[in-house]
Amino acid sequence: MKNTIKNLAVITLVAVTSFSFTEIEKKEVKITESKVVWKGYKVTGSHEGTVEIKSGSLAFENDKLVGGEFVIDMTTIGSTDLEGEYKGKLDGHLKSDDFFGVANHPTASLVFKSVTASGKNAYDVTGDLTIKGIKHPVSFKISIYGSKATASLKVDRSNYDVRYGSPSFFNDLKDKAIYDEFDLVADLQF
Repeated sequence: MKNTIKNLAVITLVAVTSFSFTEIEKKEVKITESKVVWKGYKVTGSHEGTVEIKSGSLAFENDKLVGGEFVIDMTTIGSTDLEGEYKGKLDGHLKSDDFFGVANHPTASLVFKSVTASGKNAYDVTGDLTIKGIKHPVSFKISIYGSKATASLKVDRSNYDVRYGSPSFFNDLKDKAIYDEFDLVADLQF
């Protein structure tokens, strides 16, 4: 009986020490070296610009991506395809309640909920995107190379009560329609 208890103790000790307890490593995104570009589409063309990351991090376990979360400074949204008066008008309009209402909603956020490896350095991510205080799930792909990551996703603005010029909310817009989906491309350094 004594040997049985001793053997069980040794087996338990071996089992416990053979499991490697891994720690999740959180890597902060270098916000001044990272960039988020948006592109919106309308019947008569498109506009593009940038918005700044306020804070962000990616989580890794054994060098595999397992999570992430970001806060976007919506007060920085601006166009890069226009200049002068037209740039000022569009930037102001994007910040107004017609679009993102940054006075009341100065930030947006993205929190990863699930991450699945989909290839070498590639992952499929599902997360919660919050814009104007409204949270919806989004899915996208992210690629990691060393200390850099690239992600792109399509966002349906109608899910976030961004109504201006949206054919989902207004009829007969004709060539004044602005499509609901816009693109976000993030180039991250961490």
